[in-house]
Amino acid sequence: MSPSVFTFNDAKDKFTAATRSALDSKTTKPIITTFNQLPGNETEKKTTLDQALRGVLEAEIVKQKGSCDDFLSLIDLSIDSVTEGICSATTPFLLLGDVLDCLPLDQCDKIFTFVEENVSTWKSNSFYSAGKNYLLRMCNDLLRRLSKSQNTVFCGRIQLFLARLFPLSEKSGLNLQSQFNLDNITVFNKNEQESTLGQKHSEEKEEGMEVEEGEMGDEDEPAPCSIPIDYNLYRKFWTLQDYFRNPVQCYDKFSWMTFLKYSDETLAVFKSYKLDDTQASKRKLEELRTAGGEHVYFAKFLTSEKLMDLQLSDSNFRRHILVQYLILFQYLKGQVKFKSSTCVLNDDQCLWMEETTKLVYQLLRETPPDGDKFATMVEHILNTEENWNSWKNEGCPSFVKERPADAKPIRPTRKRPAPEDFLGKGPDRKIFMGNDELTRLWNLNPDNMEACKSDSREFMPSLEEFFEEAIEQADPANMVEDEYKVVRNSNYGWRALRLLSRRSPHFFQPTNQQFKSLADYLESMVIKLAKELPKDIPSEEIKTGEEEDDDNGDNLLKETNDSPGIQHKLVSNQQMDEVAAKLGSQWKSLASQLEMKAAEMREIETESEDVDMQAKLLLVSWQDREGTQATVENLASALTAAGFPKIAEALTET
Repeated sequence: MSPSVFTFNDAKDKFTAATRSALDSKTTKPIITTFNQLPGNETEKKTTLDQALRGVLEAEIVKQKGSCDDFLSLIDLSIDSVTEGICSATTPFLLLGDVLDCLPLDQCDKIFTFVEENVSTWKSNSFYSAGKNYLLRMCNDLLRRLSKSQNTVFCGRIQLFLARLFPLSEKSGLNLQSQFNLDNITVFNKNEQESTLGQKHSEEKEEGMEVEEGEMGDEDEPAPCSIPIDYNLYRKFWTLQDYFRNPVQCYDKFSWMTFLKYSDETLAVFKSYKLDDTQASKRKLEELRTAGGEHVYFAKFLTSEKLMDLQLSDSNFRRHILVQYLILFQYLKGQVKFKSSTCVLNDDQCLWMEETTKLVYQLLRETPPDGDKFATMVEHILNTEENWNSWKNEGCPSFVKERPADAKPIRPTRKRPAPEDFLGKGPDRKIFMGNDELTRLWNLNPDNMEACKSDSREFMPSLEEFFEEAIEQADPANMVEDEYKVVRNSNYGWRALRLLSRRSPHFFQPTNQQFKSLADYLESMVIKLAKELPKDIPSEEIKTGEEEDDDNGDNLLKETNDSPGIQHKLVSNQQMDEVAAKLGSQWKSLASQLEMKAAEMREIETESEDVDMQAKLLLVSWQDREGTQATVENLASALTAAGFPKIAEALTET
């Protein structure tokens, strides 16, 4: 029986039936079962399932029988299929795009709520890379269909969703060149002949503005402005919006003069006409803060001439205008990367902006309700904005710090110096210690151990020399107070005890006398020494076993230098060179007699290929291990035992 062959149409029909069954049972088991039963490779089956899901969605939309819940159930099913690994990661986003393209805006609101709730899913590793571009395109398509003035809330939700989805450093969501929205033009009456200001009108409706019945009652209507409003004030006030829209105009000399003149007049109006809590419609604000109240948004300014007196009396409107000033000033004074080099303010302009900024904050604090709190909040937000400006000027670096590599620097390996680099060289057989001073000290005497026994190395003072000052101070005739005596010095007392233990017999004599301190003991010892030690007779030194061995050390040192045949003479470098040259390749026979280990012998062989040098390394290793026992007698005995009696005889004769 031949194996079954994958057929796209049959597989699509089976996946379609499995999808409808999965929608009814609200589980992905029917789809998983069908996926495992079908022949073909995994890519073919995934592609077929993608088409089947889109086909089921298309059928539901065409029949117009499906509700938003049915569409969302199908999208949930596709998300679970991606998690199970049987569906392409782009399929849920394609289904979302198809649904939003085919539904009216009121139903798109419900679908987008589902998109917002699953933002954590879209940011997961399984979906983000595959779907971020689909989500961006879908949101842009929605924004093109929506009106910024009528669907302000929906547009804001889309922008917030994109801000949550993409990282802050995502280039597609950044205004890198600090461009302005020059299309945001505020339209107002620029023809003075058509102006209605100063005339009495009884009309309640005006073209372009409709007031519904009951929308504004007598209680809610703000008190009319007491300042006379003419067309010049109206024109100058709304002309300022063009500078807020495009701040670059302020760097032009003539435009700046116009802006300066219009701003002074506008701020003078705000300063002369102050609001109180009644005019700020406090009761309206309290209603908006209740749970059932709706929020108020200002997407676009209303520039009707009839509204001018009401707008000047409205606290929210005044706050909008004043905050616009602060934002404009921050841009003019700030450092922007893409700002032209000609965009520079002079000292007079900077001084005017500083004074005007103080005035604006003062007006904000005087504007009810909660003027102080609102002004403080705005100042804090603008200070924070400086950090974002600096971040953009630096090229928008990522906020995620990469973990530094844990690779440790490779420590350079030091080449082990060859023996010929530090052992005796030249006619004087000088040993190099790696430092000029160490080399000089090491080569002062061919036998350093014997040199240490020289009289010049004797640093222990006699009892008379050390205690001379103490004996003088102990004499009552000198009248030295106890606190000034040297025996009271702890450092002197410690050295005195060491000297007494080596040179005075009184140190080891038992006594029943008790002393409270070391100074008291030393005073008693000084009195005894003053009586027993004449100044012209040297003190008797205690003979210990170690000092008996050192007796006549000078003669021993002299005999050592003059009598090379003594049995305990150490092997010199010259002798080792001669023995190594005679041994040659037979050095391994001597190694066994010198009790060298096999590992040490292998190391010697790897260090040098020259057999004479290998023999020399053997003798050096033996000398380092034996130390003072590396004598001519011991080496001669080892040579004789190894079968080299002639070499041993020549060694003892040198």
